[in-house]
Formats: sequence, C-alpha cells, structure tokens
Amino acid sequence: MPKLDLDAIPEIQRTGYPEPYRGAVAGRNYRRLADAAGLTDFGVNICRLEPGAWSSQRHWHSKEDEFVMMISGEAVLITDAGETVMRPGDCAAFPAGLADAHHLVNRSDADAVFLVVGSDKADDACTYPDIDMHLPRGDGGFTRKDGTPW
Repeated sequence: MPKLDLDAIPEIQRTGYPEPYRGAVAGRNYRRLADAAGLTDFGVNICRLEPGAWSSQRHWHSKEDEFVMMISGEAVLITDAGETVMRPGDCAAFPAGLADAHHLVNRSDADAVFLVVGSDKADDACTYPDIDMHLPRGDGGFTRKDGTPW
C-alpha cells in the first residue's frame, strides 16, 4: 500500500449546511484521505478544528457507522449522555442507527486534530435533533424537519 503524502492532500474548509447552521463549522478543516487513496467503501478524513469550531451540528446516522480518534489537541465530545473531554489517543464510536446525536467542539485555545472513519451508504439519512434540519436518504439535500427543502 503506498504511503499517502498528507501535505499533498488539500485541506478543505467547506460545508453544505444552510444558514444559519454553517457558522459553527466555519473553523472546521479536513483532508479527504479515502478519496486521495481511491477508497470507495468508507470515508477517512483528518479533521482540524480551530479554537471555537464544531465538527458538525449534533447528528446521528441511520445507516453509517462513525469512528473518531483524537490525534492532537483537545475537544469536547457532546452526545445525548453529556460531555466528555477527548485527548490524543481517545476514541469514540457511533454505530449506524443508534439515535445518539454527537459532535466535537473545540473549546481550547489551540487546534484539535482527529481522524474520522465512516461507512459510506447512499441510503443513509442524517438526523439533527437540536435544529430544524434533516438530511433524508439519497442526494436530495438538506430539508427542514417538515420535509420542505432548504
């Protein structure tokens, strides 16, 4: 397996979230390692959160597993059960279909870096319980919880 040159993989800072939900992730930067390696069955990203940034809006997936491992810095994992500080080497896993909404928030004054691995399922739906947003199955884009498009 060829070694990936991380410096050659562009760091991306973008989101498909509609306003007003995109501001919280403005300091989220990531490198798409799976894409760079030609992997198609699952996603692998290195994510860097600037101070104050969120990894995402709090969410859970119907069909996709997610796994996170902290590499450097510190972030707070927020789930339905509460808050847990994540430091280098700490891991968290979110099985598909488990309605435990989660995200990471960088409350420190330094960058937080973590690895994210997740399955890639076309029929996945993503639920955001704290806000009026839903991502239904397929490529239809974000909707409000009543089904109207953003």
